[in-house]
Amino acid sequence: MTEEIYALWRRMEQGWADGDAVAFASVFAEDVDFVNVRGEELFGRQAVSSGHAVLFAGPYRDTKLAAEISTVRPLTSDISVVHVTSSITPAGITTHAQAVVVRRADGWEIAAFHNMVPKGQS
Repeated sequence: MTEEIYALWRRMEQGWADGDAVAFASVFAEDVDFVNVRGEELFGRQAVSSGHAVLFAGPYRDTKLAAEISTVRPLTSDISVVHVTSSITPAGITTHAQAVVVRRADGWEIAAFHNMVPKGQS
C-alpha cells in the first residue's frame, strides 16, 4: 500500500517537471476537494488541472517539485491520511500538504488535498 501511495507523488512530481497539468492532476480523484496555498477551494480534477496549467505557463514554468512524504497513516485498508512537504525549485517555496488517499478499483488516488505554506516561510 505505501509504495502505491508514494507512486502518486512521483507521478505528481513528473507532471510538474514536464509542465503537464493534465498529468499532474491525474493523481487526484475526479471529484477531489483541493485547497491551494492561497486557501482557494478547487472542486474536481479538471479544476486542479486548469489551475495548474496557468501556473505552469506562468510563474512556475521550468520549475521542479520535490515531495517528501513524512506520514502515511492508514485509517482503513482503503483510506490513508498522508502528510507531505514539497519544495519548488528554483522558486524557493516550501509547502506542507495533508491528503486523504483512497483505494479505488483501478488503484490509489487523492480524494482530498489541503496545501499550505508553513508559518514563517514564503
